[in-house]
Amino acid sequence: MEGDDVSGLGDGGSLDGVLVVDLSRALAGPHAGQVLGDLGARVIKVESPGAGDDTRSWGPPFVDGTDGGSYSTYFLSCNRNKESIALDLKSDDGRAVLTELLTRADVVIENFRTGVMDRLGFGTATLAELNPGLIQLSISGFGHDGPEDGRAGYDQIAQGEAGLMSITGSGPDDPQRVGTPIADLLGGIHGVVGVLAALYEREQTGRGRVVRTSLLSALVGVHAFQGTRYLVAGEIPRAQGNHHPSIAPYGLFRCGGGIGREGAVQISVGSEKLWQGFCQEFGLDPGTPGLGSNPERVANREETIRFVEEAFANSDAEALLERLAGAGIPAGRVRSLDEVYGWDQVRSQGLVVDVEHQALGSISLPGPAVRFFDVDGAGETERARTVHGAPPVLDQHGAAIRAWLNTDTGPGGESPAVSDGAGR
Repeated sequence: MEGDDVSGLGDGGSLDGVLVVDLSRALAGPHAGQVLGDLGARVIKVESPGAGDDTRSWGPPFVDGTDGGSYSTYFLSCNRNKESIALDLKSDDGRAVLTELLTRADVVIENFRTGVMDRLGFGTATLAELNPGLIQLSISGFGHDGPEDGRAGYDQIAQGEAGLMSITGSGPDDPQRVGTPIADLLGGIHGVVGVLAALYEREQTGRGRVVRTSLLSALVGVHAFQGTRYLVAGEIPRAQGNHHPSIAPYGLFRCGGGIGREGAVQISVGSEKLWQGFCQEFGLDPGTPGLGSNPERVANREETIRFVEEAFANSDAEALLERLAGAGIPAGRVRSLDEVYGWDQVRSQGLVVDVEHQALGSISLPGPAVRFFDVDGAGETERARTVHGAPPVLDQHGAAIRAWLNTDTGPGGESPAVSDGAGR
């Protein structure tokens, strides 16, 4: 079969040969599938006929394709390196095809509400009997059990319920959501961690596992020091804008370079050594009463902010960043996304990838966050994917996957190349 293999087989990924069936939609599950695809797994995305994944309709912005269709940039963000097949899971044919896929799969991802998989005939016990080595990743909104197990999981609702919004914003009366769907993204990442651990365990036992996480779990699991502030110290954290609750000075400080992003820099003075160096650079007294130690500076936060901003008042951001770098003080600017994606450092880390989409042609996407290297006597050699597959159009690979299922191949995703339809 002609065309590129979008599965990652033979492309050097660490999960080369692992077959993932992605039944999920929206973001948490699809993000998990995308990360597994970045790592080299073959990921087959199962979608509903007609409409497909919910995110295909989320927008604007949409981008017009050469086929007359409009394509959601939201969908494009979380479905690279996947194949798409449309199946009606309420039909005999759809269930039969899915059953064959699951028989061959190493991993299945789903983020349906609790009980939906059972009603479809693919509950955890059924899947374990069908394929004892199958790893089942289930991502829910608030957990698969407990008094609120049936609640729908949407990112902003989870951000509020999990306390994240109460510690984000300009102050206690200004709760704000994080600017990306962080509950979904972290839910997907935690799911991948569980899948990788289960794959490793299966090497020893031959048995699969059910791996469960939720948007609630993902956010509570990253409360970090804010969680121990309450659980250990008894303090209830509140939003306090762009300044760290336990370190000072650490945050966004105004300078003399204008308004908004152009008139501010960020600094992190995370040790007394850095405080001494900072004060020396700007001719300040590090022993100023009330500011001589980090606990004092935190307790006198507003005074600390004034102290720093007075030192910055006559310099613009560029000049300040040069001085701070020269003094060894961690510092940075607030970049807009066009500046981020145009930054040579971002490009150097492989954080932008170019793909060939069936209807949109050549497009760029945010790239994977993890890189791999081989090490020998000559040094390090990066071992990266050489080709990334574009997010598929609906049912783009349906015929090819059905043809593959009719061939005499076994578990693990070993198959002929599946065309991505891009004609590369």
